[in-house]
Amino acid sequence: MAAVLFLTIEVRAISAQKAILVDSATDRVLYEKNADERSLIASTTKIMTALIVCEQCNVLDRMRIPKEAVGIEGSSMYLREGEILTVQELLYGLMLHSGNDAAVALAIYCGGTVEGFAELMNDKARVLGLTGTHFENPNGLDSPGHYSTARDLAILADYAMNNPIFHKTVSAKNVKAGERYLRNHNKLLWQVEGADGVKTGYTKAAGRILVSSASRGGRRLIAVTINDPCDWQDHAALLEEGFSHYQVQTLIDAGEKLGTVEIAGGEAGFAELLAAEDFIFPVAEEEELTVTLTGPGFVYAPVAEGADAGFAHVCLNGKAVGKVPLKFGETVEQFREEEKGFWDKLFGG
Repeated sequence: MAAVLFLTIEVRAISAQKAILVDSATDRVLYEKNADERSLIASTTKIMTALIVCEQCNVLDRMRIPKEAVGIEGSSMYLREGEILTVQELLYGLMLHSGNDAAVALAIYCGGTVEGFAELMNDKARVLGLTGTHFENPNGLDSPGHYSTARDLAILADYAMNNPIFHKTVSAKNVKAGERYLRNHNKLLWQVEGADGVKTGYTKAAGRILVSSASRGGRRLIAVTINDPCDWQDHAALLEEGFSHYQVQTLIDAGEKLGTVEIAGGEAGFAELLAAEDFIFPVAEEEELTVTLTGPGFVYAPVAEGADAGFAHVCLNGKAVGKVPLKFGETVEQFREEEKGFWDKLFGG
């Protein structure tokens, strides 16, 4: 996701201390509350753990469970030392059952050690621009140096959901992993239309944390709440409001005239400025569109039809929400005086 834009929807009171709702395709923030405050994130940490494994490992590989992954505190899929499972089966145990033991097993398999895997997690966080995030373990056990923000978790989840193996894993409701039958802890998969992820989390210090995703009509929304005692209800409300209140529309069509620019020293005094591409964005019925042209207000000739002509800023209710590239609608040649003849030059005619 690119830099997120701030615009809000009207929803009932959200119980979370921190929250955010983002439209994936456009990065539009539809709701946010203390979204940049750092917090403990419990098992939503496993979003990053699973993402790295999906990107760097063959999920069909079979691995032997090391003793270091047995008997880990907290939620577990109850691994036994020496048993053999595929990486995909461990991913199911990690994301559906929130297995802290699965997290350690995968971390050792992928990163050599838990500490080495944490370095991979932080490297990926830097690549994704998660400036409010730092990892110290693969499972989310409380640690002062292990934290993230609602905004960073939304960016991470949005990126991860584009990985087909990750998506397949977190959207599964019930699976068999070895001899184990696992049921996804994410209630939204049964309660909200189009819900397809992502991860629950809880520790006493962190509170209830939930990262969710839902897709309808080719559109995806990502919601995050941190320390929210009513997370299931809040996510259902946020997602429903985001889909119903905002409709994705083509606000500007490619080739549409957005204004004119003065041509200094040209054979024509002005040239049309056309949108170089469509501008598609989720908008509410009551929002008013305005387009603002920036720059000095003129350009020097010559200009060529179809050449880049800068950008126009798109605003809704006076708030900038994006920009659309412009192109010149016509060619304007540089003005040249006709060459004078000999007698005109001689007599100044």
